[in-house]
Amino acid sequence: MRVTLSPNYKPSDKETFMNPIMLEYFRQKLLSWRGELLDESSETLQYLQEGSTLEADIADRASTEADRSLQLRTRDRARKLISKIDEALERIESGTYGYCEETSETISLKRLEARPIATMGLEAQERHERMEKMHRDD
Repeated sequence: MRVTLSPNYKPSDKETFMNPIMLEYFRQKLLSWRGELLDESSETLQYLQEGSTLEADIADRASTEADRSLQLRTRDRARKLISKIDEALERIESGTYGYCEETSETISLKRLEARPIATMGLEAQERHERMEKMHRDD
């Protein structure tokens, strides 16, 4: 069941957490973000196809290759982000969106506004990052 949002709706701590309107708000936010990333990917693909001519000057060729490499790294990050957006959309459908995957506590609306793909509350995320850093330093 999809609900219609008012154009100026913003989630609030005063309403029931992850009610249908709030879920629809985040679903639309995620879909919009996903659309922007896909549009940017199409532009990059077009840029890479258009720029396939070989530069005569070695410095120009090196510059072109550096640009392409940067574009490809950016697209790879976007691809990973799209995957995380898809996972967040699945959590909306399954009813687990907005809840920490580690503690099952609610993730703050402020955090979800800033990072709608968040899977952990702030404290759990910080704990996770500290553990990750400790294992990396070993």
